[in-house]
Amino acid sequence: MLALASDLGPHRVWGVVAGAGYAVAAVLACGARSRPAARVAAVAGAVVVPLVSLVTAGLGQLEVTVVEWSGQLLLTTGSPYVTAPAAVAEFNPYLPGMALFGVLPGDARWWLGGAFVAALAAAGLYRAWLLACPLVALPLAVGGIDLPVVGLMCLGVVLAGQGRPGRAGLALGAAAALKWTAWPALPVVLVLIAVRQGGRPALRYAAVALSTATAAVLPFVFANPSGFYRSVVAFPLGLTDTTSPAASPLPGHLLATYVPGGKVIALVLLAVSALLVAVSLVVRPPGTARAAAARLALGLGLATALMPATRFGYLVYPLVLGAVAYRMPRRGSATATPVALSREKALV
Repeated sequence: MLALASDLGPHRVWGVVAGAGYAVAAVLACGARSRPAARVAAVAGAVVVPLVSLVTAGLGQLEVTVVEWSGQLLLTTGSPYVTAPAAVAEFNPYLPGMALFGVLPGDARWWLGGAFVAALAAAGLYRAWLLACPLVALPLAVGGIDLPVVGLMCLGVVLAGQGRPGRAGLALGAAAALKWTAWPALPVVLVLIAVRQGGRPALRYAAVALSTATAAVLPFVFANPSGFYRSVVAFPLGLTDTTSPAASPLPGHLLATYVPGGKVIALVLLAVSALLVAVSLVVRPPGTARAAAARLALGLGLATALMPATRFGYLVYPLVLGAVAYRMPRRGSATATPVALSREKALV
């Protein structure tokens, strides 16, 4: 369907190649002995082959160009932002940490996808079926900006559930330095650690997470405040003359486009949903990593649906976090045991 319906060249290429890969995987999956081969075929057909083809042809979503250009700006000017951007390609709506993927050699997609896979592997959550899922495989091949963010979020939640607040803070601080979408994870994991381990570990986590994010972001805010505001704040909120191309037909965008006063309605609904999730952290705080991941999946799913300027690619957040929650143990102690605390002191 994507190969026929999309007006984006990279998406059509992915649709054709991935469709063939999924078809081969479906045939192989019919036999019990060939199911491992089916997983290989799905990953190869949906991720590896289209990614190599698109990189070789120099095709990708605009976000890849933006990241690579911001990396070059960082090297040449000391800031990943243009002071007075005008064209869409001149806006860099990501936080400064994302520019590091543009500094590294080669196509940024290799590093974005590699960071995602590495984060899931470090958390013990890597699964071939998740990599081959269309909502993950498509961005891996054509863009991938959100993947390292959600990967680090998953790693942070898992580390917090294991009683490692310092490392959880480092992972989530790094995610928060990449994109605003990681910031809702900070209070959710704070509550998780406070419930499981108490106030002091929660404060340690908060100190590490906030200091990591602040050290990565604040210097670039001071270096180019106008460029940072225009690209990272004004552009995503629709406060510039250049509009964001993020316009997938999700409820928030449909309200803003077709209903009088719909943008205000969508923003009010977004604020109400955020408030309800925040209240739920107080009324029913998550006591396990599974519950924290599920709460994040719910909150980010609502945000994706209700934002006036949004795109289907943001659904990777609730998908991956929901899958992580599904794979985690259903039960976990509400408080840390002495063994867990002693292990945490040794590791953090």
